[in-house]
Amino acid sequence: MGGSKPATTGWCGASAATATPPPKNAPSSPSPTPLPLIIWHMLATGTPYTGLGADFYTRRTDPADQAQRLIAKLEALGHKVTLEPAA
Repeated sequence: MGGSKPATTGWCGASAATATPPPKNAPSSPSPTPLPLIIWHMLATGTPYTGLGADFYTRRTDPADQAQRLIAKLEALGHKVTLEPAA
């Protein structure tokens, strides 16, 4: 079977062959709230658990603050930024 392809071809094999583990000092994603802390709050306050939701950080973003942050980034790159309100 001289014509057989190596195991690393295709979408699955190629991604597995090129994948490298992240560095040990790479920032990790925010960890979930520990279960004992959730249970303590539920018992202390008498309220059921309500998760923050997948869009928690998106909802907290103020559009004006985000615009100012993006303007500052562009100006740091040497661009002059002028914004006009959409009509």
